[in-house]
Amino acid sequence: MYVVLGASLGASSVAGGIFLRRRYWVRIPTQDSVTPKMYKRWIKGRVTAVGDSDNFRLYHTPGFGWRWPFRFRKVPDNARGQTISIRLAGIDAPEVSHFAGQEAQKYYEESLKWLTNKIKGKTVYCKLMQKDQYGRIIALVYSRARWFPGTKNISMEMLREGWAHVYEQSGGVYGDAKKEDYLAIQEQAKSKRRGIWKNPREEQEHPSEYKRRYAAATGIPEAAVSAAPNTSASGKKK
Repeated sequence: MYVVLGASLGASSVAGGIFLRRRYWVRIPTQDSVTPKMYKRWIKGRVTAVGDSDNFRLYHTPGFGWRWPFRFRKVPDNARGQTISIRLAGIDAPEVSHFAGQEAQKYYEESLKWLTNKIKGKTVYCKLMQKDQYGRIIALVYSRARWFPGTKNISMEMLREGWAHVYEQSGGVYGDAKKEDYLAIQEQAKSKRRGIWKNPREEQEHPSEYKRRYAAATGIPEAAVSAAPNTSASGKKK
């Protein structure tokens, strides 16, 4: 009996060790490696590039033990093909120009600058939610581990500063909050005339409307307008 019990405990320990290693010590190289079983999982990593004003590239750095025993492990200078494409949940920011002759949406540069200054080169914490139609991982992104005092939801911060709209299309992802919570923050930014709302007389076009308008005017499918990348996986302009 003791032999059987010992064998069972040993097998359980091995299985538990394999689970912990896969969950906390194995690096996720790209968004293609993210499976539905990983949804709702928290990961952390370094932001290597901000490709648009509501998405970025994350070099996943697993938790405790990842750098052991190789203390020289670090985020490479050229992370091409080694990063996860992350789409900020709950918001839609001014659109970049994806094609020659297409004008970027007004306030795109300011929105991009805000997000770049906020997260590029820094460690962020992401709750992976789901993949969008372009293969990007929609995630709730925080400036620090969620249990630390003062941690901030980047999407909500961007709304609060007036540099994004609430994502209002079907399939929106808002995490534990509700869409109404995001809309309330947006209304506060409007009332305080922050960011894109600084001129109350200026009508602001939602990014989804901008994409529909441009698609109708050019004959380019709306999905192509949204999907066309403006940066490579390494963060360099194409």
